[in-house]
Amino acid sequence: MLARLLVLLLLAGLVPLLGAPGVARAASGCSGRPAKTVGFSTGELRVYKSRARVCAVTVAKKPGKRRTMSVTLQARGGRAVSDKGKYTKMAGPVTVDALNRCVRATGAIGRKSASTGWILC
Repeated sequence: MLARLLVLLLLAGLVPLLGAPGVARAASGCSGRPAKTVGFSTGELRVYKSRARVCAVTVAKKPGKRRTMSVTLQARGGRAVSDKGKYTKMAGPVTVDALNRCVRATGAIGRKSASTGWILC
């Protein structure tokens, strides 16, 4: 009986309301602990670190209006991963494997931008 109820909830799309894994990180877009935050006039670049991965997002100070936003993340020796488009609140998340490697991140909203330089070395 309980299994049938869970299947019905799953099919109805109600499982996220019951606290499914991954719901808590939806606010930032990244999992892991905050590693670095760089503010600039139109927003913030946020970098998060878990054991072997690093994630980054660019978040607008004043969400609402659709404008060009981007976030780029690169592990030393690897290719850069980026997300660029017209968003209202946040660009990203972008994630790279970075076990024992330095990373650098850049975020931009409109013509304003911020960068971390090489961090987590």
